[in-house]
Amino acid sequence: MGSLSSLLWAFWYILPAYVANASPVLVGGGRPIDGGRTWKDGRRILGDGKTWRGFIGGVAIGTITGLVQYFITPDFYGDLGTAVLLAFLLSLGALLGDLIGSFFKRRANLPRGAPAIGLDQLGFLIAALALAYPVKTLDSGQIIFLLVVSPFVHWGANYFAYKMGWKSVPW
Repeated sequence: MGSLSSLLWAFWYILPAYVANASPVLVGGGRPIDGGRTWKDGRRILGDGKTWRGFIGGVAIGTITGLVQYFITPDFYGDLGTAVLLAFLLSLGALLGDLIGSFFKRRANLPRGAPAIGLDQLGFLIAALALAYPVKTLDSGQIIFLLVVSPFVHWGANYFAYKMGWKSVPW
């Protein structure tokens, strides 16, 4: 699958997406993105848990994470513009992937906060990788590593947020 160094760089690469995906728990709230509207099936489009403040805040915090990473390891990115663009796309992709997951969870009539194994843990990752692909990508071994490790990172982060009182459910 690759050397340990290669796998650590994969984790470093995806960090803005991880941070962006976790940030809405801390900065969210306020007006729902769907404005309370329902889909053709009569169910909410996204639900109250997906807010503009959480979405914009998550993208901003993820992008700032990438900016900090650039100053720690500038050679990884090449230049500041690439670092900011990559971090922005990873963050935006993570949160768009989460919104897509929420849309499908509402279609399945799952209540807010209910787990959807696979969708919750990988949807944000796949969307982040897809949006960032034109700027900088990983090799297939690194992507496989992230597909394997991300569910555990996601579950651990959610459990931590639950124990800290930031989330009402541990998944």
